[in-house]
This record gives sequence, C-alpha cells and structure tokens, in this order.
Amino acid sequence: MIDRDSPVTEEELHAYVDGELPADRLEAVTGWLAANPEQATLVAAWRAQAEAIRARYGAVANEPVPERLKLDRLLRQSRASGRSWAAWAAAAALVTFFVGGSAGWVARGVTTAGPTNFEAFTSDALDAYRLYVVEVRHPVEVPGSDRTHMKAWLSKRLGYELNIPDLQSIGLKLVGGRLLPGPTGAAAFYMYEGPSGERFTIYCAKAATPETALRFKQGDRFAAFYWVDDKVAYAVSGPANRDKLEKVAKSVYDQVDKSGAKKS
Repeated sequence: MIDRDSPVTEEELHAYVDGELPADRLEAVTGWLAANPEQATLVAAWRAQAEAIRARYGAVANEPVPERLKLDRLLRQSRASGRSWAAWAAAAALVTFFVGGSAGWVARGVTTAGPTNFEAFTSDALDAYRLYVVEVRHPVEVPGSDRTHMKAWLSKRLGYELNIPDLQSIGLKLVGGRLLPGPTGAAAFYMYEGPSGERFTIYCAKAATPETALRFKQGDRFAAFYWVDDKVAYAVSGPANRDKLEKVAKSVYDQVDKSGAKKS
C-alpha cells in the first residue's frame, strides 16, 4: 500500500512528467509542487523538454521493425550460419531504417573504407541513435555528470583509452553514455543534447581499417558522418541537417585526433 503522506521523490517527479504517476500519489505530488515553486519550475522544464523530444522524434518509435531485423528471420539465419543466438538477439534490439547515398569532405586524405564496412557501421550507429533518441527518462546508462567513471568503464570494456569529447562550445551538453554491441565487439555510445532538445550521438568501436576519410550518410530524418582513426571507427549521428551535423562531427574529430589516446 502506498503512503499518501510519504516524501515526494525524484522518481515520482519523473513519473509525473511522463504521466505514469499512480493516481493515489497525484494529489500529494501536485500539492508538494505548489509549495515548492523552484522544483515546480524544474519539473515544468522537464515536461517541456519531454514534449519537444516527443514532437520531434515520437513518430520514429511507432515505425515497424524492418523485415531484415525481425526476430524470427534472425533466428533462422543464426541456425543456418551457426552464429550465436545472443548476437542475433542484440542485433534484433536495434531497429534499422537507413537508406541513401554518400558524399563528404576528406578529413585526412587517406584510403576510404570499403562500402561494406561503412554501410554496416553507420547502420549500427544510426540504429542505436534511432532507438535511444526517443527516450526521455532512460536514454543512457551512465549520466554525463559521472564522466570520469563512464570513461574508465567504457575504456576497459572496449580495450583502449577513450576520449569523451566536450561539445559545450557548440551548445551541446553531454547527457551520458552506454555500452552497446558493435560490429567487432563492444561499442561506446555517447549522447549530447542542445538547448532545444535536439540530440546528437557518437558511436565508436574498433575497426579493421587503420584510417579512412570522413564520409557522410543521408537518411530521411537522420544522418551520420563516419571515419576511422588509428583503427577506431566513429559515427556522429543526428537530425538530417548536414551543416549542423558536420559542425558537430568536425568538433568531435578535432578532439579525438588531438587526444593522444592509446589504442590497442
């Protein structure tokens, strides 16, 4: 039984914003907000942000899973190929949507990756972007406020020292990060958010190709820039505004290139 007089928690405030608060706590929470105007202002900001994200990306969550990633098909393929069901299940959790051509500016003037590597990596990165960009309460595993722990944890899991770019100079705050399956093992995933709720992500993992030029992939609503630096592939994903996305990708590239991180 829920105590109507128990203290209001942050979890309840998030549930209030999301419309998931139990009915028998609604009166207590609304009364507490009325008596705490500073917290009421914060909750109002959360609600405005949530509504902005739903308005921008809400339709994405309702799109059907593509035929090639439906679970029954993946399981049939896994049995035929001998690949573990866990790997296919991880792939099935990421929803694909992405078609389009490629173009771009050359970042280092070296050999470009083959189309298979490029397509596979950017598809994985954009699937992850599409899956998590609609999340309001749980977009990441580790919040941006715990950057030191996140860097140490993900660096250990990926097997090399990571650099988490600081994008505040271009108006993007680090939301946080999470560990994801990648094309050759573990992948790191960072999410950033602008003042209007616009979100961008960085997806990185080990790659077989030592270096590549920076390449662009355009979709209907989302796009990505991709490159490989010192055998680590990066994809910066976001809304399909090439100029804005290029600015973000260049900022990320500059920081990764100058970080001096050791990779194995």
